[in-house]
Amino acid sequence: MAIRLSRTFVLRKLHQLSGIFPLGIFLLEHFYTNSKALTGAADFNNAVRDLQSIPYILFVEIGGIFIPLIYHAVYGLVITMEARPNNLAYPYPRNWFYLVQRITGVILFFFIIFHVLNFRFGMVPGLNETSVAHAPDQAFQIVSREFHMWWIFLIYMVGITATVWHFANGIWLFLVDWGITIGERAQRLTGYACIAFGVLLLLVGVNAAVAFIRDGGLIGGLIH
Repeated sequence: MAIRLSRTFVLRKLHQLSGIFPLGIFLLEHFYTNSKALTGAADFNNAVRDLQSIPYILFVEIGGIFIPLIYHAVYGLVITMEARPNNLAYPYPRNWFYLVQRITGVILFFFIIFHVLNFRFGMVPGLNETSVAHAPDQAFQIVSREFHMWWIFLIYMVGITATVWHFANGIWLFLVDWGITIGERAQRLTGYACIAFGVLLLLVGVNAAVAFIRDGGLIGGLIH
């Protein structure tokens, strides 16, 4: 017997899937590339140059990043507008996790627009005259110059934190909603694993960002 799936069910499943692949995979790659700054400007510039030398890079970005990102962001806002938080009546941890998931989604909607327009296209007035993508040999200097502005750095700290929370908690939601993690104990252990993964990823992201304003990043600076 054929099973009819509602449009909302399919859209929500696609929303969850796009958050893991390709967007989650791209996030990990993005953090890896940014971490090249830990070993100096030349390594980061070379990493950016290698990415920009990928054949048909614009089509790869459109199909593999921008289209899934736009869908995930817009439908995420739809879910947020339809949500009816009941945290005061039912103050369970997962209720609060869901609320923060929606809040971080809204933060990311505006942060990613700013980030893409700024470093990918160089279209934010008063900041870069060129973009990291169009000037790979100056990539480190472009990011470093902006991160030395405290308010820009603060925006990115908030953005990185919101991104990591949204992704790490999103993994847990994906595993539960897709029936991969079944049972209360398994879901609890998976939740702990996702929290640990989120903390590790946050340290990686923050350390990479600090590397643009301090040699070796936060961890390298403390070691030396």
